[in-house]
Amino acid sequence: MINLNNTRMVPGWKFAPVPICFGGDLRAISFCCHPGYSLTFSFKCSLPKALEELGITKEEYISVKNKFSEEHNWKYDLVCFKSLSYCCMRRSGCMGGRDDALARIYNDQDGYEKYFALKRKLCVEILKMARNKEKVKELLEYELSRPEPLIE
Repeated sequence: MINLNNTRMVPGWKFAPVPICFGGDLRAISFCCHPGYSLTFSFKCSLPKALEELGITKEEYISVKNKFSEEHNWKYDLVCFKSLSYCCMRRSGCMGGRDDALARIYNDQDGYEKYFALKRKLCVEILKMARNKEKVKELLEYELSRPEPLIE
């Protein structure tokens, strides 16, 4: 079920899925934006379809992302949607201030590694809450069986 051609090797999450709108699997929902906002590429947004496949409501999705942001000190006024939990995969060139937020929050060189490791943890939390268990079974087993531990 994991198409390695649609993954990236990023610090903190080996074989991370590319964003859903670029062919990534459902694990990539951790990189999706806040729903309900007008986006430049909204015609390409695959979040509504992904939520339907998972059996998660838009409200539940927002709730889990906001809770995760609270738990991990990811609220930051200068990023899109005011939370790193809605930030994307782009390694650099973020126009919304994510890279600055990572530098300020983590105050070290491991900001990207912590960011991607926590995005992986967020992915697992979202997959665990899916009502369509068969749809996520392989993906969840894959992430939980990985040699690199989920960050605490």
